[in-house]
Amino acid sequence: MKKCCHIVGARPQFIKYFPIYRATEEYNKKTKNKDVIQDILVHTGQHYDYEMSKIFFDEFGLKEPDYHLEVGSGTHGKQTGDILTKTEAVFQKIKPDVVIVYGDTNTTLGGALAAVKLHIPVAHVEAGLRSFNRRMPEEINRITTDHISSLLFCPCKTAVDNLKKEGFENFFNEGNLCGINILNTGKDKNFQDNSVPMVINTGDVMYDVFLYARKIAQKKSNILKKLKLHNKDFGLLTMHRAENTDDIKQFLKRARFINDNFKGKRIIFPVHPRIRKQVQQYKQEFGADIMIIYPVSYFDLLMLLETCDFVLTDSGGLQKEAYWAKKPCVTLRDETEWVKTIESGCNTLMSNFKQINKFAEDNNTLYGDGKSPNILKISCNNLRILGK
Repeated sequence: MKKCCHIVGARPQFIKYFPIYRATEEYNKKTKNKDVIQDILVHTGQHYDYEMSKIFFDEFGLKEPDYHLEVGSGTHGKQTGDILTKTEAVFQKIKPDVVIVYGDTNTTLGGALAAVKLHIPVAHVEAGLRSFNRRMPEEINRITTDHISSLLFCPCKTAVDNLKKEGFENFFNEGNLCGINILNTGKDKNFQDNSVPMVINTGDVMYDVFLYARKIAQKKSNILKKLKLHNKDFGLLTMHRAENTDDIKQFLKRARFINDNFKGKRIIFPVHPRIRKQVQQYKQEFGADIMIIYPVSYFDLLMLLETCDFVLTDSGGLQKEAYWAKKPCVTLRDETEWVKTIESGCNTLMSNFKQINKFAEDNNTLYGDGKSPNILKISCNNLRILGK
């Protein structure tokens, strides 16, 4: 039996964990007892607002976390330190074979540091992404987590290429997208090499969730009726990153950009709890056509996405979901870690914006084939790096 401890604490991580949880459950039903994977879920509480966290467990039918750390808000240093200290105590108690962290938050870094200090292998889901802006706390979290991880699960070839440039050398299937059949052969010469970190191009777990959830959203969500919205008569706006919201000049710059370029367009803005008061105070800067609402569930967000005309966001996840939903997107940043969405023509940086373009049709294969959780699950159970 292998003990896999998952560390989550922010909105996107709950979603990314979901398909791996399902894949693990299915795997355990089919495998022999000695090969069962024990799934242990630790919720740091980085996002403590009910609307931003618990609702995901309710919607997706996830099990309750095995541990609630209730870290809450704070400065980056305090929050990361609290996560490190509290996850370390959990690891010492349960002694996991591998710790799995997700994305680029303080939860990601704190959990990874606690594990590696105890000589527990770290698996990083969404490894290799780079915005090349080290003023972003997320960029520091990404880089540091990658360089202390034993298993690096990349969502796309661009992420693999970034790791090659940083000196990583052990690439399964030469860094190409890895399907289950390829992984099960074990023919790659580096597959069992546990002397250096292993990089595996799994594809994006968020794509798996998107394919699964969009069908459910159509049945469960009543957000369109509630807000009296009709097909393609509005834009969808989200904004939450600290560099865009904590600096009032940057915040107002984005508000005025929206007002200047989308005047007359109805825009729905589900507001992050952390900036609710700020948005209300400067509501007029966005223009008269902004509709401020409370945070919505993931299914409601997908229905807004499927129905809207365009997307404005600083969220990495929503940039990809806009691409999968074939919606033009404007990223309210000067750079993005999801560079292929820019290259595909469906996404535009705010600094380069001229007009909303029609979505450029392609086959939606930039981020895998929708089967990445199975690859993560098998990798974590079979690689010798986890052996005891």
